[in-house]
Amino acid sequence: MIGARGRQGGKTILLLVALAATVLLGVGLGSVWVPPLETLHALFKGVTGAELSGSEIIVWQLRFPRVVLGLLVGGILATCGGAFQGVFRNPLADPYLMGVASGAYLGVTIAVVRSLSSVVTPVFAMTGALLSVLVTLALARQGRTFPPTRLILAGVVVGSIVTAVSTFLMLRGQDRVRQVFTATLGNLALGGWPEVRLVALYGAVGVGMVLLLARALNTVQLGDATARSLGVPVERLRLMVILAASVATAGAVSFAGIIGFVGLVTPHIVRRVWSADFRVLLPMSALAGGTLLVLADLLARTLTRPAELPVGIVTTLLGGPFFLYLLRKTR
Repeated sequence: MIGARGRQGGKTILLLVALAATVLLGVGLGSVWVPPLETLHALFKGVTGAELSGSEIIVWQLRFPRVVLGLLVGGILATCGGAFQGVFRNPLADPYLMGVASGAYLGVTIAVVRSLSSVVTPVFAMTGALLSVLVTLALARQGRTFPPTRLILAGVVVGSIVTAVSTFLMLRGQDRVRQVFTATLGNLALGGWPEVRLVALYGAVGVGMVLLLARALNTVQLGDATARSLGVPVERLRLMVILAASVATAGAVSFAGIIGFVGLVTPHIVRRVWSADFRVLLPMSALAGGTLLVLADLLARTLTRPAELPVGIVTTLLGGPFFLYLLRKTR
């Protein structure tokens, strides 16, 4: 008889198979179809540094970086969403609704309008993300608690104001409008290997820090008073999660734009399928979020072929109804 641990392992294997199939499909599908065996051969040659030719160049230089960027960005957003939901004990919290993504977008807008280097852009994004989420928390705070409705309303208001400021700056720098507008809707098409490396760096720092806090996040679920009695510094933990999530989200938004609802939906799916234990929830959210975003990007590339939709539109269409369901459930 298969035990609970065996069932969890089986689900994890299924997710890994789905992830591998999604990657192969994402790399192979496009204006030129590359069969899976040829895709694997091209990837092997790319990894080993062998000389590439024909469709192998398309696979290694164009499609694979886009898929890897999708995996990284989806994983970052989902992990940060799970951490926010845990540290605030709020099922509606995610980087998008907390104003983090909008703040990062304002930082990106400033960097683009002022023609700053792409290496500096994530620093501006991180600063904008931190300031936005701190204002959101200050507005939502009620004593030592952050009531769900106040938190979401504050996040929406701060996000709207920050987006308005970004739009104002964008209109003043009209020669850069297209570049900033692309960031508004979310797009993985602009990602190459240099962008993948930078997102991986910010993600490793931010997500790595969040994963180290998983045990403390479990304790916070017992309530602030109980967590403090067990030695968890709750306020310091919240600041550390905000800082870590802002670093990772800023890196993702800098190169993929605003992609909503991945951070909201994925942790809920993982909680139902695997576990609410944050030592399981956070790493599984990273895997599932990456898979989900690459699948959404596939839809964005194929639904209106030969034209291409921004992936942020697809994730919003999928995640919006889910958010309304959660809102009704938590009322």
